[in-house]
Amino acid sequence: MVGYDPEGRCVSTAEAAVAGSASGLVTRVLVSPLDVLKIRFQLQIEQLSSRNPTAKYHGMLQAVQCIFREEGLTAFWKGHVPAQILSVGFGAVQFMTFESLTELMHNFTSFKAQDSLVHLVCGGLAAGAASVAVQPVDTLRTRFAAQGEPKIYLNLRHAVVTMYQTEGPGTFYRGLTPTLIAVFPYAGLQFFFYNILQQFSKWAIPAEAKNGAGVRNLVCGSCAGVLSKSLTYPLDLVKKRLQVGGFEHARAAFGQVRTYGGFLDCVRQMMREEGPGGFFKGLSPSLLKAAFSSGFIFFWYELFCSLLCTMRSPESTKRKEG
Repeated sequence: MVGYDPEGRCVSTAEAAVAGSASGLVTRVLVSPLDVLKIRFQLQIEQLSSRNPTAKYHGMLQAVQCIFREEGLTAFWKGHVPAQILSVGFGAVQFMTFESLTELMHNFTSFKAQDSLVHLVCGGLAAGAASVAVQPVDTLRTRFAAQGEPKIYLNLRHAVVTMYQTEGPGTFYRGLTPTLIAVFPYAGLQFFFYNILQQFSKWAIPAEAKNGAGVRNLVCGSCAGVLSKSLTYPLDLVKKRLQVGGFEHARAAFGQVRTYGGFLDCVRQMMREEGPGGFFKGLSPSLLKAAFSSGFIFFWYELFCSLLCTMRSPESTKRKEG
């Protein structure tokens, strides 16, 4: 079970960090293509429609074919190195902080660690801490995924040096405000829904069917990801628009570009030029990614925690000594 459990305490905080980083690493490899599609859709000013001749991307299938034809298969893993650093770091900090916060809530307040509302608050705070820790890497990942051909940044080191010299250190934290505004409810709701769905599944599924725990974790995680992403998606899109500020010259091949003066200016310009629907560009691949990503994150985290528990069990210790 995700979160502190006084009756079944098994993994330490450090082990939770290891399990979180490992789950982030595996998940990132699997969902990277969907992430690239989502970012391309989010950054396109033109309407995502085949009836708009100026739009580069019209839909998921057309975008996949276009990217593959123009940039090759590896384009779906553009920015994979910073994305992996992001996933590993975010997973480690998020789950380590979440486990610690739920333990504190259980020991020093009247709330129980497995209460859904506790998971809502602790999940949001844990993700906020993780976001601050990895925001520079997230910005780098977005720049790599957003650039076309010819490439502006040749590699990770070149990107860091170029961005620092031309835009200053503050550029690595562009979009931090909408990130924090978005990640607290998103991650909080993610843990909240996962906890509720797990409780419901245990009530609905007979206790004898314990061999389906992995599938249950995957399904509950996927549903939690879709629900939470649907409710917080516009903030994620605004964050992506702000992160590519100062990067307009590399976006010219994809269509129109805009310069935003901040969070509120971005919202105003989008509402004026793209309408309410503009805040939901790329929702389809984003929900698909959220389903896979959230499902895999919880599935792998629970699996790695179980493996760590097994390694620490007395029977395992005896085997090692023998």
